[in-house]
Amino acid sequence: MDEKYIKTSITQRIWIIIIAILLLGSTIATYVAIVASSNTSDTGSQSSLEKAYAEKQEEISAYATSLSDRYFEEFAGVRNQVKAYNAEAANSAGVQKKDIKIGDGRELVTGDLNYFAYYIGWCADESVFDSSFNDFANPASLKVPLYAGQGLIEGWNEGVVGMKLGGIREITMPGELAYGDSREICGGLNSPLKFIILAIEEDDKLGTMNQELQDIYTRLMQAYYQNNSAATSY
Repeated sequence: MDEKYIKTSITQRIWIIIIAILLLGSTIATYVAIVASSNTSDTGSQSSLEKAYAEKQEEISAYATSLSDRYFEEFAGVRNQVKAYNAEAANSAGVQKKDIKIGDGRELVTGDLNYFAYYIGWCADESVFDSSFNDFANPASLKVPLYAGQGLIEGWNEGVVGMKLGGIREITMPGELAYGDSREICGGLNSPLKFIILAIEEDDKLGTMNQELQDIYTRLMQAYYQNNSAATSY
């Protein structure tokens, strides 16, 4: 066969290159569209979870209003117990307990996490670093009570042992049983802390809502991770 019929002309080669470029561009466009669609779907899921998380927080806050109405006056009355203390002595004395009011509920035992609590936490210089009041200086209500099952520092867990629900207790703990060297608080690491705690019976409805909130949070973190992983892989 004549060689001229085997070889392609320059014009034919140019058209082949053009067609190849068009096919490659179409493939890339299709891939980008699929990725964009996937990311849009993921973002939508993440947005839905963020909305669900905010709505559940609002639901919990609204429900907690009734608990605030029940306990606010009593707990506001112990704010005057917040006083300065000797940090060195607190760090060397271990966990100290002082009952301000004896409750009439069941007694908390070691490892008991089935209760809720309102609290005031303060430093040796009398400065309050956190509390259950909406505003410690001028309180008008109590925030959502702390759920013990969500994890608490060791000094707190030791300090509530023997406390009866419905009671109010002051707990002093050394820095090593508070945040140790993992968190700077009260001006430094290994700072001793004091808490006044009002422990109340576990509220089944509030407990269920807290668990639902935790489930949403777990799914939301998974969505964040998946979306971030997808973003860095492209």
